Amino acid sequence: MIRISLCMIVKNEEKVLARCLDSVKDLMDEIIIVDTGSTDRTKEIARKYTDRIYDFEWIQDFSAARNFAFSLAKMEYIYSADADEVLDSENHRRFKYLKECLLPEIEIVQMKYGNQLQHGTVYNFDEEYRPKLFKRQREFVWEGSVHEMVRLEPVIYDSDIVITHMPEKPHGDRDLENFRNQVRKGVHLGKRLHNMYARELYMVGTDSDLEEAMAFFMDSAADPRRDADELTEACCIVARAARLMDEPVIFFKYVSKVIAREGCSEICCELGHFYEDAGDLEEAAIWYYNAAYETQPVLSIATGGKEPLEGLVRCYETLGRDEEMAKYMEELSRLEQ
Repeated sequence: MIRISLCMIVKNEEKVLARCLDSVKDLMDEIIIVDTGSTDRTKEIARKYTDRIYDFEWIQDFSAARNFAFSLAKMEYIYSADADEVLDSENHRRFKYLKECLLPEIEIVQMKYGNQLQHGTVYNFDEEYRPKLFKRQREFVWEGSVHEMVRLEPVIYDSDIVITHMPEKPHGDRDLENFRNQVRKGVHLGKRLHNMYARELYMVGTDSDLEEAMAFFMDSAADPRRDADELTEACCIVARAARLMDEPVIFFKYVSKVIAREGCSEICCELGHFYEDAGDLEEAAIWYYNAAYETQPVLSIATGGKEPLEGLVRCYETLGRDEEMAKYMEELSRLEQ
């Protein structure tokens, strides 16, 4: 049986921390809590489960905090958990079995992160595999009977364990502030973080958030280091910001960059909103239809379903075309079931 260190970073999690720890405490051989500046009862609650509680000065860097927590672990494996996660009874049983039977050559265990769509996260899927259990010290192994080389890729196991994500509130404000700080410092956001920043903005950003990020994404759209996917993401953000700021020249410049390639649901939705706001409901309905049925979303799954269908319902209701309105209301109802 393997031994596991639970490593967590927390801040002001008094509402959910006990729920998380109660669901996993008996599976762990040590519990390490790193607090990044709580002002509530978080550390008091944590002391009921462990005396391994450490302070870490928050420097707007989640990786630095997690690396510090991992450095304190002593067991064979490290389990990384967030305070708003819960392991239900069935998945607790699966985790216990995994602990008893895990093969020693496995270095990373992935678990399904579930319940994403219900709580307004910026993810477009309800479940995804995430690395959650890590072998603390890696063993280097030579492979190949000839032209041998050290295995560089870790041995990963995709388990059937599902972790339920149950946040008290969305983390959009926190994450957007972190992105803004990175941009102010001139940090180059790689492809993954570029996508995450764009998604956060498009799905939960306020008008002021979008306006502030507009210059960054205009620069990004002109950056030759960015690939086609990043160009599309950048144009989606600039187009939305320009529409909200009533800047039609900028709006159509960045819409055109995407339409000239193959389009996406976000840009079609933005065109639908533009023409709906202008009172041209026939044209708006065309673009909402394209968003729902002719293109695919790149940032928000809602732009390929709920958002354009609601737009079609509004347009046809105002136009007095009840049959078409009823058709899309029925589509919307099926989608929401």
